[in-house]
Amino acid sequence: MAWPLRVMLVASLLGPALLFAYAAVVHRGAILHQTEERLERALDIMQEHTLKALQTVERTIAETNEVLRDLPDEAIRADEERFRQRLKRTQIALPQIEAIWAFDARGRPLVASAFAPVPRDLDNSDRDYFRAQVSQDAGTYVGEVITARIGGMRFFVVSQRRPDRDGRFDGIVAVSVNPGHFAEFYKRMGQGIADSFGLIRTDGVFLARHPFPQGATDRLNAQSRFMQAVQARPEAGAFLATSQIDGIERRIGYRKVPGYPLYVQAGIEMGAIWRELRQALANHLVFGVPATLLLFGLSYTALRRTRGLQAEVARREVAEAALKQAQRLEALGQLTGGVAHDFNNILMVVKGHAERLRRTGLDDRQRRSLEAIENAAARGAGLTRQLLSFSRQQTHAPIVIDLRERLPALQDMLRPSLRGDVAIETTIAADLWPVRIDPSEFELAILNVAVNARDAMPGGGRLVITAENVRLPTGSSTGLTGDHVAIRLADTGTGIPQDVLPRVFEPFFTTKEVGRGTGLGLSQVYGFARQSGGTATVSSEPGHGTTINLFLPRSREEVQAAAPRAGEPVRRTGRGRVLLVEDNAEVAEITKANLEDLGYEVRHVANGAQALDELRPDHVDLVLSDIVMPGPVSGLDLARAVRDRHPNLPILLVTGYSTVAQEAADDGFPLLRKPYELGVLDDAIRAALGGRVLPAVA
Repeated sequence: MAWPLRVMLVASLLGPALLFAYAAVVHRGAILHQTEERLERALDIMQEHTLKALQTVERTIAETNEVLRDLPDEAIRADEERFRQRLKRTQIALPQIEAIWAFDARGRPLVASAFAPVPRDLDNSDRDYFRAQVSQDAGTYVGEVITARIGGMRFFVVSQRRPDRDGRFDGIVAVSVNPGHFAEFYKRMGQGIADSFGLIRTDGVFLARHPFPQGATDRLNAQSRFMQAVQARPEAGAFLATSQIDGIERRIGYRKVPGYPLYVQAGIEMGAIWRELRQALANHLVFGVPATLLLFGLSYTALRRTRGLQAEVARREVAEAALKQAQRLEALGQLTGGVAHDFNNILMVVKGHAERLRRTGLDDRQRRSLEAIENAAARGAGLTRQLLSFSRQQTHAPIVIDLRERLPALQDMLRPSLRGDVAIETTIAADLWPVRIDPSEFELAILNVAVNARDAMPGGGRLVITAENVRLPTGSSTGLTGDHVAIRLADTGTGIPQDVLPRVFEPFFTTKEVGRGTGLGLSQVYGFARQSGGTATVSSEPGHGTTINLFLPRSREEVQAAAPRAGEPVRRTGRGRVLLVEDNAEVAEITKANLEDLGYEVRHVANGAQALDELRPDHVDLVLSDIVMPGPVSGLDLARAVRDRHPNLPILLVTGYSTVAQEAADDGFPLLRKPYELGVLDDAIRAALGGRVLPAVA
């Protein structure tokens, strides 16, 4: 009977040993998996931050090239201070930029945002960012870190060619980027994620790094593990290596920055990983070796810890997915907003000439053709408005409203757009907080959701609209915190497949058949909510309907009444002299004709600088100017100059799309959105004049 005892003796040793071995394997795998996740998360954040910073630099270079386009070197030097002030405003708004420079074809500075005047004898033709652009167009060139010849600062330079009218090399535009901006960002994000970070060119030159030991090399040699890994896997990868910089063994991950000859790199010390594993195993030893009778309890504890780890991993994956989706929508918004200005100018010309033709004698066939043109232009204007709303570049006119009154009134607006078999139910909290939003954009957002709900319920159903107060905690999945009003629109339709759900707010994305939808409805909803300071989310389950959630910030201001909409018939009763400032010749032609049809005397100039030269208060009764114009004086600059010099002279700004349109509205300047009709132009001028009676034009 000794063998059962021997078995029990062996089992009493083997059981804890097997448990310890199992715990070691599980913890090792979990810690290594967590290490890879931490590296991926760090690289996601670094790649997005770097991409946004460099895209901002590229946009700055493009704007500078546009301002200086076709100007000879002598003209730039002659007007250096004005150009410097404009570049300085851009530099101040962007923390990563130290200075914005323009150099001539010999490498001599023409203008700089940080100096006035620039040193004429400074020769930067030997710098790599200049040499790379001389013989050929190197596109966006990212130079290595250098020391400034003036001031001794350290920075790297991003440059692009500055071509002349014939496309030949005429110098460069260069932006000095502060590596410390990236190093400080890496320092802030480093805690709990990784312990080393770097921004590296493809040739192994470091542009930014954290930490940066004293005397560390600025360049990796060709035999380094990083350079070998990049040759094998150019886009992304990870490897184990002992650093050339500080001699520490790390697990290092890297990722290519899309569109640039750069990599972001993050590393985690292997010593820290093994210390974490040893600590975990030491805990098992302390509590597990003497506990043969507690084997079940230890197993249960290990299971609970494993489940907790999995739950934490799942929670982080959800949060990271939400962040990536928000960043993706943000990038799409910037892209789609960029087409609006030229498109609205085209629509302005089409609508203006169509409206003028309508006022001439037409037969029935010509009138029908004209109506088709006007309808197509109106649809184009609507699409542009939805694009601008998604990209958050639509100029909003927010007021504080009470949704307890607004939402019930919207039911009458929604019913004509829904079928008779779709019922609308509204539930509104009695103590609902007011919100500050643009009422027309809000109505459009609700209508867009309702139309999508209708199409998802071909056999009929219910659309339930609820509104309530919510307090969002820190760390909410919406990315918001504090007091908000939550508006939920839930339908009983077919629902949305899970693989499609993340894309519903993207512009032009639609699952409807051709001709049934533009894919801009829900993108407008998202853009409206974000521009109002909130957000929009969606939840759905195939076969169980879809819910769209709008979260709008609570307003503590008093409720305002919406401004009445103008609609008086157009008459030729305009009096006075209008200075028209418009760089687009076709738009200027139709605008001038419309103003003359209204009875005004019109003088046209092509840019803000000419307008300031022509401006005489005794010869002009109103300034009508586009916001986006070439040259050093934009429409907003012109408006501010007019207000400073001639405070009693009215000015009306016109915009098809501009990143500063909302800034102009916030400054109190009246805005007219392209494309507009003659009646709207008449109303806007009368509002700008503020009831002033002008003498008739001789």
